[in-house]
Amino acid sequence: MTDHNPVAIEGAIRDCANRIAKGVGVCDTRYSEFLTADRAYDQAFARAYMQHDGPAHEKRYGAELATEQERTARDVADAAYRHADRLAKALTEELRSWQSVSASVRAMYAVAGRGEGA
Repeated sequence: MTDHNPVAIEGAIRDCANRIAKGVGVCDTRYSEFLTADRAYDQAFARAYMQHDGPAHEKRYGAELATEQERTARDVADAAYRHADRLAKALTEELRSWQSVSASVRAMYAVAGRGEGA
């Protein structure tokens, strides 16, 4: 956006605020998906661990191999949540930037035309 008039800036602020509001729902959904995947992985790991015969260290590695799909699903859900969270933080920073631009433009308009005729 190259047009920095008050109306355009207010529109950009409103758009950014709406995107932040939508992002809250996205973050909530992604985090719920992560928690579900994390719980599924923990349960699958525990079942695989208990079903594997052998010494403890071997049971652990057997359980890791047996739960590869669950771990991958958990990691994908974690990455999706972290991405949504970073995007939400970036949008908050964008909003702050627009608010700063708005304050500067208001100050510029406030002094426009002063001192010309003295």
